[in-house]
Amino acid sequence: MTDVIKEDQVLDCSGMLCPMPVVKTSKAMKELQSGQILKMVATDPGAPPDMEAWSRQTGNELLRSMTEGGKFIFYLRKK
Repeated sequence: MTDVIKEDQVLDCSGMLCPMPVVKTSKAMKELQSGQILKMVATDPGAPPDMEAWSRQTGNELLRSMTEGGKFIFYLRKK
């Protein structure tokens, strides 16, 4: 990881199960300006495929998806 992504907002969805991480992410993204980046943290093992599908469906860009310390971390850029 040589490039650092600077998020504009952080959303912690730890402990939430589907569909709440997607619902909360959708709500948070609506508050951002176009081009801003949301960092979303989740513990739900279903979050990676859910966020990939959500990104495709909404047109918001999934910049990076990774696992760190048992948590799934996503960086999403608002379209």
